[in-house]
Amino acid sequence: MAARIDAGTVVTIAYELRDVEGALLDEAGATVAYLHGGFGGIFPKVEAALEGHGPGHEVTLSLEPEDAFGEYEPELLRVEPREAFPEVLQVGMRFEGVPGGEPSDDPYIYTVTDIADEQVVVDGNHPLAGERVWFKCTVTQVRPASQEELLHGHAHGEHAPESDEG
Repeated sequence: MAARIDAGTVVTIAYELRDVEGALLDEAGATVAYLHGGFGGIFPKVEAALEGHGPGHEVTLSLEPEDAFGEYEPELLRVEPREAFPEVLQVGMRFEGVPGGEPSDDPYIYTVTDIADEQVVVDGNHPLAGERVWFKCTVTQVRPASQEELLHGHAHGEHAPESDEG
């Protein structure tokens, strides 16, 4: 019997992510493995569309911001004093929390979007926040998750997202 996508399986997909104009937003031929069953490794709407299927299944979805990278939150755009940042600073650099703050109090990854005199503009929104995206994928592999993967709450292996754990 072919493997079936259910909670507790690791699913590998080849996918395309495009903006509303059709421009590719990720590298061509991108592949990711995730732990199925509400662990947050993939967009919930995509996970729901894959449930019960197996290798070879294709899904194409238009994802609204709330189903993808979230709505744009203006309060995550901040202007901070230049002295809070390292001496070497460039637009595009990313920081966990705002430098000088307590990282545990601020779970966002901020991207430097502008540097002017004594101020730095940082944005904690995902670059695609507020955008509708088009997601197409093909299931390439389904396998039972290991006990370690279930314990850690994410897939391990070649196509698994990078993680600090296991």
